[in-house]
Amino acid sequence: MKFVDEFRNRDNALSLAKEIRKIGDLRVNLMEVCGTHTVSIFKHGIREMLPEGLRLLSGPGCPVCVTPASDIEKAIRMAGLNEVILTTFGDMMRVPGITSNLETARAGGGDVRVVYSLFEALKIARENPDRKVVFFGVGFETTSPGIAVTLIEAEKEGPGNFSLFSCHKLVPPAMKALLELGEADIAGFICPGHVSTIIGAKPYEFIPDKYHIPCVIAGFEPTDILQAILMLSRQAKQGVARVEIQYSRAVREQGNIKAQEVLDEVFEPVCSTWRGIGVIPDSGLKLRGRFKRFDALAWLEIPEIEEKEEEKGCICGHILRGIATPYDCPLFGKTCTPQDAIGPCMVGAEGTCGAYYKYGGRRQ
Repeated sequence: MKFVDEFRNRDNALSLAKEIRKIGDLRVNLMEVCGTHTVSIFKHGIREMLPEGLRLLSGPGCPVCVTPASDIEKAIRMAGLNEVILTTFGDMMRVPGITSNLETARAGGGDVRVVYSLFEALKIARENPDRKVVFFGVGFETTSPGIAVTLIEAEKEGPGNFSLFSCHKLVPPAMKALLELGEADIAGFICPGHVSTIIGAKPYEFIPDKYHIPCVIAGFEPTDILQAILMLSRQAKQGVARVEIQYSRAVREQGNIKAQEVLDEVFEPVCSTWRGIGVIPDSGLKLRGRFKRFDALAWLEIPEIEEKEEEKGCICGHILRGIATPYDCPLFGKTCTPQDAIGPCMVGAEGTCGAYYKYGGRRQ
């Protein structure tokens, strides 16, 4: 495919891997924050191309995986109300809550409908004026501007029976939380390309400035990732730390200003709970000002729900923090599989456990 094949060229990938090895003995941990990077790394065998001392850690880059069980449970309770039609994306259906998941809630009679966009949810609301239609929104900065644009349209044209249950999250605060926890010895970040097309490079600058840890914003093809690893390795070897953009064909220093303005018009930052990490300040998005009338939690009487611990033996929290791999989990590939998932990291399309299960790879 034009503009894609060149980034999957085998000779180019091997050449980059050779350049990485030329740097010499470098024993560092690099964390890819994005779940799409995790999948690509496994799919293309990138770990096997790296020297033994250079380890890749998978971070909390799967929005499905980091949505806490308490929020899933709130969505389940919404779906159990007769007057409610709950809409969401398909990858949320099997994520475990506290009592069950949305797939089980639908089987039990809840009106849960899978949609492919918020506009589809609006269409359902227009077609069902006597019902309350809730969109259960999950995602990072990549998808949030689209949600914001749709709400601006809904404000102008209705319908009046539509609301949003916002569980959207922001990536840089989570990166800061990981560094503050200090559990994973992170020497560099492979920053998410999709998120960075929206926010640009500036939101990551606190990482080299405060923690002296380099960051490289990377694309998702194998040569993108290998080049980003090479750039991070060079910074680590030289003892410098800055934010660099490898994914220059899509990411600008200032990001997408229009998307940022729309996002800021509709949402404001709020403390948010991340599964496996806990409450992170200013890491979630809540509706701002005049858009608060679309808040599903203000419409429906859903009580606060106490967060629960993971199922016994499940170590998804450790995996999301980069301090364990699925190979460390006693359930992985045994009682926990994609067909019968116990933890969220096995459910999400970008989940670390799902990537390990599907593609395997070197044990680090």
